[in-house]
Amino acid sequence: MAPPAPRPGDQLASTVCTTRVVVIRAPAGKDVSVECGGKPMVPAEGASPPPVTSDASPGTVLGKRYVDADDTLELLCTSPGAGQLTSGGAPLTIKAAKPLPASD
Repeated sequence: MAPPAPRPGDQLASTVCTTRVVVIRAPAGKDVSVECGGKPMVPAEGASPPPVTSDASPGTVLGKRYVDADDTLELLCTSPGAGQLTSGGAPLTIKAAKPLPASD
């Protein structure tokens, strides 16, 4: 059985590393999957702890927002981990910061 489509406010946890995210924006009416390290993410509440790994290189960065190519799915990383975030197999990228307006 496939996990339910993510909704804004959902907290998701990886099953392969320590990555945890909060869904900021998700496309309405579309069946979207969110994966980390190639495995579907699960609801954070009640998620079992991930296996211990020796890989210290972060695939996700704490406090960064990740978006899909269409900018319809946005996730906020609340716990970093070694896995890469993907949606439907396509990698998510770190959202670029918006430039501040000039104060002239």
